[in-house]
Formats: sequence, C-alpha cells, structure tokens
Amino acid sequence: MREIAISKFKATCLAVVDDVQKTRKPVRITKFGKPVAELVPLQDKPKKRMLGGLAGTVEFLGDLSKPIGAFENWEPEDL
Repeated sequence: MREIAISKFKATCLAVVDDVQKTRKPVRITKFGKPVAELVPLQDKPKKRMLGGLAGTVEFLGDLSKPIGAFENWEPEDL
C-alpha cells in the first residue's frame, strides 16, 4: 500500500483521490510517520435487476385458478 505524508496529501488531495479512483489501490496517510487514515476506493454496487428481480422469492400455495370464496357472501362497498 502506498503511503503519503499528510502535508503532501493536503497539497495534492484531488490528484491522490483521482489516482485511487483510477487504480483502485488504497493510500495510507501518515502524520510524523504514523498512519492516521486510509483512502480506499468505494466498492462497486451490483446492478439491480428490474425484470425478474423477485424470481424465486414467492411460493404459491394452493390452486390459483379457484375462487377464494362464494360470490354470494360478498357485500358491495358504498362509494
């Protein structure tokens, strides 16, 4: 892992951040030779699937084509 003094990091912050983003390699920032922070690249988020995103998450119980009850027992709602 590359190390950089905090004074040099302060002077070249944007360039260091761009380098970490491009190379995907972290940088350790030191103060008087002791590590105080690490700049690491963010992990790429996996792309979400829109179509079929819930595939395999639903379980069907019973027959889906049968009615769930008698229509005579239904009462209309007042709108």
